[in-house]
Amino acid sequence: MVRTLSDLRPVYVVGVGWHRYQNPSETPYVSLGLAAIREALTDAKIEWPAVESSYVATALLGMAAGRPMLRHLGTTGAPLVHIENASASGSTAFRQACIEVAGGISDVALAVGVDKRNPVQRSNTGIDHLADDAIVPFTHFALLTNEYAARYNASVEDIALVAVKNHRNGAKNPNAQRQQERTLQEVLGGKKVSGALTSLQCTPIGEGAAAVIVASDEGIRRYGINPDRAIRVTASVGRSERIYPPGVGFDAALTRETAELALAEAKRQPKDLDVIELHDAFTVEELHYIESIGLCPEGDGVQMLKDGALDIGGRCAINPSGGLIAMGHPIGPTGIGQIGEITKQLRGEAGERQHPHARVGMAHMVGVGAVCYVHIMEGRR
Repeated sequence: MVRTLSDLRPVYVVGVGWHRYQNPSETPYVSLGLAAIREALTDAKIEWPAVESSYVATALLGMAAGRPMLRHLGTTGAPLVHIENASASGSTAFRQACIEVAGGISDVALAVGVDKRNPVQRSNTGIDHLADDAIVPFTHFALLTNEYAARYNASVEDIALVAVKNHRNGAKNPNAQRQQERTLQEVLGGKKVSGALTSLQCTPIGEGAAAVIVASDEGIRRYGINPDRAIRVTASVGRSERIYPPGVGFDAALTRETAELALAEAKRQPKDLDVIELHDAFTVEELHYIESIGLCPEGDGVQMLKDGALDIGGRCAINPSGGLIAMGHPIGPTGIGQIGEITKQLRGEAGERQHPHARVGMAHMVGVGAVCYVHIMEGRR
């Protein structure tokens, strides 16, 4: 019998923390990660020995990067797992921490993501692929931008409004890599990357860290954690790609499948979502994914954007953190940082970025198109 997270005991996010996402620097990754973990421990008001298991997400640091980082907090003997799953590394680590707590193996677990920008070298599969040297991500998404504009009678200026919104949100986020509002003219006038895409419509890859602590009801009671600030994880779903019919966007199709399962697990519908943090490495992705999640029919995303329905204070706040475009995408931390933002929103602690009356949130990440993770969280307010 297949079980879901909702079939197990409740699991809650009780602590969140970051080291600001930033341009590459000389700061050691150990310092980045420790800053996020210590902030999460302080947020939960617990000490390091309370953490019974740790999941460390990295994509760029190499083997067993968590060991020299966590030892500075104390060598407690607790299990340590390293996870790499491309852009979804942090989302995967968070899911595993939730499963461990929900399954009764631990009462308190840590998921932390940390990365520094290094050259990515993929293993040689020994099998040639005709397109390896011809297709790069920004060209793929530039073509998708043109296709979306043509199919739904939108303009490249309409699609660029995603970046205007997300830079506006990022300007309110002290942990964002980009903290400057941008006009549409500035976005369109930026450095050309590919086709209609400019640099301000693409995520920056830098460095940083994010951490979350999850706990059971028993863990909350044992350590005196404030239950009113505990945000329940009501769904956690991960999927990988299948073979899709010709012409079907695999990222969007995979997102649709994963989001449908997550919403069913949480017993929610798209209209119930108040805030969503999603994978917007390129502007057109945000439109594809809100449509795939079911916020609106295909092709209606631009109108929602222009109407302000996706703004903080609109129908559903999309990427109030600034998203990958403004918050940044250091890879390992990204999915965990999304969970942190949703937690702050559902607690009512997001400050200038606060979406009014937020009660239900979703976090979504894809990893090189091959994997997708969706989490749904609910507050008590």
